[in-house]
Amino acid sequence: METDEGERRRIQVFGSLGLLVFLVNFGRVVFAPLLDHFITVFGVGEATVGLVATLAWFGSAAPRLPAGYLLTRYRRHHVILATGLLLAAAATLTAMAQSIWHVGFGAFVIGTTSGIYFVAANPLVSELFPDRVGRVIGIHGTASQLAAVVAPLLIGAVVIYSTWRVVFVGLGVLALVGTVGLFVTARRAPLPDLDTGKHQLTKSILNQWRIVLIGIVVVGTTGFVWNGFFNFFVRYLTTTKGIEFGLAQTFLTLIFAAGVPAFFYGGRLADRVSPDVLRLAIMGGFTVSLFLMTVVEGRYAIAAMSIVMGFVIHTMFPAMDTFLLGTLPDADRSSAYAAYSAIVMLMSSVSSVVVGTLVEWGLPFDALYRFFAAFLVVVLFAMAVLQWVTSPRRGLLRD
Repeated sequence: METDEGERRRIQVFGSLGLLVFLVNFGRVVFAPLLDHFITVFGVGEATVGLVATLAWFGSAAPRLPAGYLLTRYRRHHVILATGLLLAAAATLTAMAQSIWHVGFGAFVIGTTSGIYFVAANPLVSELFPDRVGRVIGIHGTASQLAAVVAPLLIGAVVIYSTWRVVFVGLGVLALVGTVGLFVTARRAPLPDLDTGKHQLTKSILNQWRIVLIGIVVVGTTGFVWNGFFNFFVRYLTTTKGIEFGLAQTFLTLIFAAGVPAFFYGGRLADRVSPDVLRLAIMGGFTVSLFLMTVVEGRYAIAAMSIVMGFVIHTMFPAMDTFLLGTLPDADRSSAYAAYSAIVMLMSSVSSVVVGTLVEWGLPFDALYRFFAAFLVVVLFAMAVLQWVTSPRRGLLRD
């Protein structure tokens, strides 16, 4: 009976985390569908709004390693509660912004909340249910991805009928609600206690550097390309493919909507398939879909490629999280995962300003994205050779 009650209370905590992960990811991705609107409202160019998007993702990267240190001193859910309060404050301040630079500052702070949240919450989720890591990571990621699906649709409606500031007011209110929900459920649940005070950040990273490096190479390079692509996807379609703005927003929604089943099934797939095989397959699939997106014409072909690309790329995140969190030992999990995610997000964060600047200088989107695809082919080939040399007998399924 006690075991059943403990399981029920852990599920309640998991539900509270589902709401919070939706909100922190919504805050991080909401700037992408607003970029075109900011160009009009504030009278700025692609490089400037690209910097705003970069600040959101750089904000997500910057606190991850410090958060790893905090987790050697404080329990995971305490750090998450502080994150919820920070998100509420940051969203409120962004709603009052009077210039694009104020928006950029708000984007950075909101991004910071997502960075701290994921470093603390993903290990907590894996420790709440250690017998089904892939499954719960997939469900948690699905809740996060739903925010990316909702964002373009909500922004499209808000821009037409109201002001963009309403979005951030609502985000601040809901962040407070989610934080209170976690506080209440966590007080009643038997949460894992890993004796955090004895953990050492640097030692954990050095102990697990090989696993961390694999994650950085795979997700860092692919994430750099993906971040630069989706933040300018609407503008790419309207300026290069001849798609009207409303339909382009719909296609962005399709990309993120395809990520919902990808997260849900990606974790389950990672529980069954060899991680070596899975990450190469995902990288290859994304590279091919990126190149094909620059080739196809017509709304139906673009819609189909949006779905394929969205599904493939979003499978990568639960697959890699399952591999890392399921492989890293308890004593090193938070610190090593923090180092991995900090470097990965730092690599991803700069891509938007890189893309925006190159496009403003006159480089066509198609040429830039084809170069990115060629770059990923080189990384993929190097990974395949390295894996073949180090584990030539590795099979398709997990041992």
